[in-house]
Amino acid sequence: MSTCYAASRAGVLVVDIGATEANGDAAGVAAGPALTDHDVECLDAASDAPERAFCGTFDAGLHRTVDGGESWERVGSEPLPESVTSVTIAPRDPDVVYAGTEPSAVYRSTDGGDTWEELSGLTDLPSAPEWSFPPRPDTHHVRWVEVDPSDSDHLYVAVEAGALIQTHDGGDTWEERSPTTRRDTHSMAIHPDAPDRVRAAAGDGYAESDDAGRNWTFPQEGLKHRYCWSVAVDPGDPERVLLSAAASARRAHTPERAASYLYRQDGSTSGGDAAWERLDDAGVPTGEGVLRPTLSGGTEAGELFALTDRGLYRTGDGGDAFERVEVEWPESFRERTTRGLAVV
Repeated sequence: MSTCYAASRAGVLVVDIGATEANGDAAGVAAGPALTDHDVECLDAASDAPERAFCGTFDAGLHRTVDGGESWERVGSEPLPESVTSVTIAPRDPDVVYAGTEPSAVYRSTDGGDTWEELSGLTDLPSAPEWSFPPRPDTHHVRWVEVDPSDSDHLYVAVEAGALIQTHDGGDTWEERSPTTRRDTHSMAIHPDAPDRVRAAAGDGYAESDDAGRNWTFPQEGLKHRYCWSVAVDPGDPERVLLSAAASARRAHTPERAASYLYRQDGSTSGGDAAWERLDDAGVPTGEGVLRPTLSGGTEAGELFALTDRGLYRTGDGGDAFERVEVEWPESFRERTTRGLAVV
């Protein structure tokens, strides 16, 4: 049985998934929603500590559960600011947690969220004056932190919007953005068996690196929608990638104008031998009226999850066919963007 922590702008739902029902649908038991009084921004959990998860909010800082979502408490109120826009648990040590904020800054905890320190110097980079989040042009924030699974001191930090930057010494020093990176990265994914292969979903298109972020390519064949939001890799196959995309930010995030799509890629697109395949009939709602999905790998080969405002969907065959996880879906989650998904 696996547990899904599912975050919507309207709150957090924790779904324990058991065996499938007689009709083939995945059966689940949901707890929550929680944190419904806050503007939820991000979420993460780790399989090494499945009862503990973190949820960042835009108006009330970072919250932690240590009992599988039954209760939540705010942590790090000093020094973390109110607007926590990303949270990431290190893949090799669940006690190491990173939080990104607005204004852009990165904080680290080494004791499971009890205490925090800022990794200073992020906004000292020469490109920082060019960073700007269009809806609030006088500010910007850290949308994503990705930890290299083979090197815990190597972090990728995506600033929305303006830069994908890196550190190779745990945040003591920061490297200026590479000229080959996207400027509006929303999410990233790295398979532990292929740590040099980095995937990035960005508002200005998809990108990938085969050399741990030194150089980037932009394989777009078959990808008809270039505003990319979420990316996930099959736990059993580092070459199988799932991507959510739309034609623009409004088409991705605005309910009355929404039209979002799900894509899959098998093999090395950078080598030119594989194209993106649009999954229109795989079981996840897509197209007109659907807000962009948030994606996550599962706990076994072929298992991937897609979270939309319509529900939670699971595939066990790498994306050929998804089934809806049959839990009572909160009406408050409808027409609200999903903000995070972690499967442990």
